[in-house]
Amino acid sequence: MIRIIKYFIQFVSLFSLLLIVVWGAGATFIGHNSKFQTPPDTIVDDSIINDTNDTGELPYPFKSGYDMTSDGNPDNNALYLHNPPNVSDSIVYDPETNSYILTNKIGDYDITPPSTMSFNDFKNYDTDKSLKEYWQERTNTNGFLKGKSIIPKIHIGGEAFDKIFGGNTIDIRPQGSAELIFGIKAMRRDDPSLDVKQRKTASFDFQEKIQMSVSAKIGDKIELGTNYNTEASFDFENKMKLAYEGKEDEIVKLIEAGDVTLPLNSTLITGSQSLFGLKTKLQFGKTTFTGVFSQQKSKTSTIEVSGGAQQSKFDIKADQYEENKHFFIAQHFRNRYNDAMKTLPVINSAINITKMEVWITNVGAATTDNRNIVAFMDLGEYKPYNNAITPNSPSMNFSPQYPSDTSNNLYSNINKPQIRNINTVNSFLQGTMFNFVSGVDYEKVELARKLLPSEYTYNSKLGFISINSYLNSDQVLAVSYQYTIVGDPAVYQVGEFSTDIAGPNTLIVKLLKSSSLNTKIPLWNLMMKNVYSIGAYQVNSEDFRLNVVYTSNENGVPIGYFTEGNDNVKAIPIIRILNLDRLNTQLDPTPDGVFDFIDNASTVGGTIQASNGRIFFPLLEPFGKDLREKFNDNTLADKYCFDSLYTMTKTGAQQYPNKNKFSLQGIYKSASGSEISLNAMNVPQGSVKVTAGGIKLTENVDYTVDYTLGRVKIINEGILNSGAPIQITLESNSLFNIQTKTLIGTHVEHIVNKNFTFGGTILNLTERPITAKINYGDEPISNTIWGVNGNYEKESQLITKLLDMLPFYSTKATSKVSLSGEFAHLIPGHAKAISKAGISYIDDFEGSKSSIDMKNIGSWYLASTPQLQTNLFPEGALGTGLAYRYNAAKLCWYVIDPSVFMLDGSLLPDNINKDSLSNHYVRSVFESEVFPNKEDPNGQPSNIAVLNLSFYPQEKGMYNYDAEPTVYSKGVSSDGKLFEPETRWGGIMRKIETTDFESTNMEYIEFWMMDPFIDPDGSGSKQPIQEGGDLYFNLG
Repeated sequence: MIRIIKYFIQFVSLFSLLLIVVWGAGATFIGHNSKFQTPPDTIVDDSIINDTNDTGELPYPFKSGYDMTSDGNPDNNALYLHNPPNVSDSIVYDPETNSYILTNKIGDYDITPPSTMSFNDFKNYDTDKSLKEYWQERTNTNGFLKGKSIIPKIHIGGEAFDKIFGGNTIDIRPQGSAELIFGIKAMRRDDPSLDVKQRKTASFDFQEKIQMSVSAKIGDKIELGTNYNTEASFDFENKMKLAYEGKEDEIVKLIEAGDVTLPLNSTLITGSQSLFGLKTKLQFGKTTFTGVFSQQKSKTSTIEVSGGAQQSKFDIKADQYEENKHFFIAQHFRNRYNDAMKTLPVINSAINITKMEVWITNVGAATTDNRNIVAFMDLGEYKPYNNAITPNSPSMNFSPQYPSDTSNNLYSNINKPQIRNINTVNSFLQGTMFNFVSGVDYEKVELARKLLPSEYTYNSKLGFISINSYLNSDQVLAVSYQYTIVGDPAVYQVGEFSTDIAGPNTLIVKLLKSSSLNTKIPLWNLMMKNVYSIGAYQVNSEDFRLNVVYTSNENGVPIGYFTEGNDNVKAIPIIRILNLDRLNTQLDPTPDGVFDFIDNASTVGGTIQASNGRIFFPLLEPFGKDLREKFNDNTLADKYCFDSLYTMTKTGAQQYPNKNKFSLQGIYKSASGSEISLNAMNVPQGSVKVTAGGIKLTENVDYTVDYTLGRVKIINEGILNSGAPIQITLESNSLFNIQTKTLIGTHVEHIVNKNFTFGGTILNLTERPITAKINYGDEPISNTIWGVNGNYEKESQLITKLLDMLPFYSTKATSKVSLSGEFAHLIPGHAKAISKAGISYIDDFEGSKSSIDMKNIGSWYLASTPQLQTNLFPEGALGTGLAYRYNAAKLCWYVIDPSVFMLDGSLLPDNINKDSLSNHYVRSVFESEVFPNKEDPNGQPSNIAVLNLSFYPQEKGMYNYDAEPTVYSKGVSSDGKLFEPETRWGGIMRKIETTDFESTNMEYIEFWMMDPFIDPDGSGSKQPIQEGGDLYFNLG
């Protein structure tokens, strides 16, 4: 229905425009064909008076001569006639006299004597002429914009037209521009992989750019307004409305079609300001009926503000810590963290970090701060993980308590020329001297990027860094740093700075995060798991509340304390148990039941970083080992503690929902002020309603609204000073209207007298589902709300007189008595599209499966020789030289264009016939062959895309320089064939953008392979079973 109304309005608009153009042209022709009527002579003979003093001279004589600078007239006055068109003016430059000659001619004859003008006079004349022409053009343009239309008004006679439309005039005023671009795109690609017919393509290019607005009136009753822009970003930017407005004595007061509104003077039933449909308004005596049938294009939201600042709630589960953002820079700082935070707000640490460089794997184009680095896990660690690394003995210049390059012998052993060449790093470190494992003991990163100081922060006392953006699971993080110790003049350093070693030599740095995740090595402990984001910025300490609650299995209600345990935990707030409440508001060591708001946690030390809304627990494992120590009872500790949160990956820990019972709940306020952000833009006009303490405020009196930027400014200082809670209800236009919402309703208002009115409203909002299968939580609604409201307002002289009787008080305005009340009842329901019972699906098992398509031929490349598998690929060992590819045989991968299976298609090559198309290795593979029970949707192709592999084990692969037999290969025959093809291999490789298989729940590889021996000779007959090769999938 709504679509029919929209098409009807567009048809009426276009038809009216076409009709007006035709009528306008006719009216213009009629005007030109009409005869000019000579006005009657109004001068009578008696009015002629003879002047006896006439001397024959004019009292105001015309000036003789010609002045071109006055537009061809002696005086620039309408009294003087302009020159006829056959009079030509010219200005010629005379180089001999350095002057300009002005002539006035008819043909070749001068009608006035030539005159001269100096260079300065000519420059002034030209400047004045340009200014006059400019202002004349501006005047003409403004005159057109002030009301002149390219379509003249049309007058239609007849009383019937006047009675229906309230007048006989049709006025259409279009504005805007329309631009059409036509062209042909022809492209030729000299690509030998394409068929000759596919190398040339041609297409028609048509572009339109229309910015138009039309305002039309038919009489005094019908008005059409529309604006259309082809480059509008969203649908709500284009408006269209056709309105019929009746006169005072008519029943039909208003009929609107298109973009309509339904404003209601009620706080419980607010109506809508962004609708598209049909609206009518009828009046019967003192009763007015307003009905609407439309689609709602907006959504309603509510914002609550207290004390001039917007309040927001947060609820964060214990497993939602910030991953891959916060890291300790050494095991020493992690081991000291709990002790250093016990004395908040003072940090118990003698270390002060003075300099730091942070390196990560570069993603994207290279930057100016790129260097090759080699990062080591045990660098600067007194207790190294690798047993081959031995700690150095303490001395006068070294204490094992603090990290340093001299903490162990790693730095002295690896600081060799081989480590400075990025190409020899792997062979040097993985050799027999060290036997280091890449991804565990070290990471080699080529062209690593050094982070700018603005991209991270570090705590100089507690020794951890916070990266502004999340690191990918395969990105490497490494640092180098310097620090001093209180009372010690020495400067300690871990790793090398970019200024220590000149490029392109590699840098030796400290590894904090490797490219592969391993929870069994010390690197896992360096990542902090006690930092949570509440999703706010510039958090105000005033009225900030945070509580840690536990949801038990018995009643499912979150509470902020434990109901069992010893005296250290039972009936004590959990935030106090976790050291989040040790101080009062004066920072004295006395708990007050309120979260200790100590700012600058990421730089100096505390419990919160207010600038970005991060909560830092003063314990390393607040819901694990540290909480377990508080219970002193293993049975209770096993029941409540979430140890797997710190020993497993986040995804793995989330598989134990019975342990994930803790939550961080609270309220925060943004910065206070009179301006309140609505978190929306292009808010419909008049849709914002504000109440303070339940009292409705008046726009432009108590507050103003910037509908474009989505901001409300409270201009009544009394409301801000009162501290009353402010509630803002608004509508925001939906940027993308995917789901259709239909709003139908009626509002009735009856005026009893000038002081008392009451009314009633009933509205129904129905959503149409996008798909037939509805998930739980996305059910389409069909809600009905009805209610009544009344308003009484009357001036009271009695109250005014009573107030004036009070001493030292005098009223300055008439007193009023205002009473208002309303009632509303919501009847929830669901759309009929999900059946009468309202069925929704708890889990869409078919849609929950996510896959990565591996058949794209452009993503595959020739594979390198697999490493660390010397039993299968002995040539893959380090230092084999050219033998690295001796066993590589020829492998081809390709796809067959589906067009070749169209026998009558124009793209079918001439060398392909019906027999070749029926070959098993060429033909199409249909979905029913692999999934015989699956039903194909209508309109979708039933064939499956296939990636074809052709392996030739007797032919040399690319970069294979095998000739004579070696310890790695069997050599090549005289005709170029590879000996012992069963020992040869071929492969392809590609990258997968998704690297964290655990979090994305990637579980298996699914593939279907056709029998490679079903028709080896192409005869169509199956051959006996033959010995085949092996297919390997290597995930690296």
